[in-house]
Amino acid sequence: MNPYQVTKDFEQALREYTGAKHAVAVNSGTAALFLSLLWCRMVRGECILEIPSRTYVSVPCAVIQAGHLIHWHQDYWRGEYQLSPLPVWDSARRFTSGMYREGQFQCLSFATTKILGIEQGGAILHDNDEADAWLRRMRFDGRTEGVDPREDHFDLIGYHMIMLPSISAQLTLKLYHLPNSNDDLLDYDYPDLRKAPAFREYAR
Repeated sequence: MNPYQVTKDFEQALREYTGAKHAVAVNSGTAALFLSLLWCRMVRGECILEIPSRTYVSVPCAVIQAGHLIHWHQDYWRGEYQLSPLPVWDSARRFTSGMYREGQFQCLSFATTKILGIEQGGAILHDNDEADAWLRRMRFDGRTEGVDPREDHFDLIGYHMIMLPSISAQLTLKLYHLPNSNDDLLDYDYPDLRKAPAFREYAR
């Protein structure tokens, strides 16, 4: 018996709903962003990322922790925005069928206030086979899925960011009853993070 099969089933449902080739379920939208940004840093090196100054505070935290720098902008956004120039999107406030963009890493949040909302959870929608294998190991302590830890070889420093089977099961049920077309969440009055002292030394 594999208790994580329900997570694989949820990922399959996400792929079918969004049109993405791959869906990697994790324990939060922030984890989805962090792992996507970390992959891009490994492939492309450090970048200065364009992000809105009015967004959720975990976004610049993930940018910095993944080894990138910040350039704030004040552009209006709703639903999702790109962390340009990387192909990474904060899609926490959008979830609708067929939403996937080819060649991109779209990071979803399943927090309580989101369109497909529950206690916690997130996912990365993407179409990169090499990244998919890496992301799946990185979310699971560097482990290889399906391999007993006594037999694994541990050549990655991973993170404990797996989605719990109980969360996967509840999200699968909610997704089954979700309409095909969903409006983006309404605007939220985020504070201006340019004023936050924590990020000043990382802003360019």
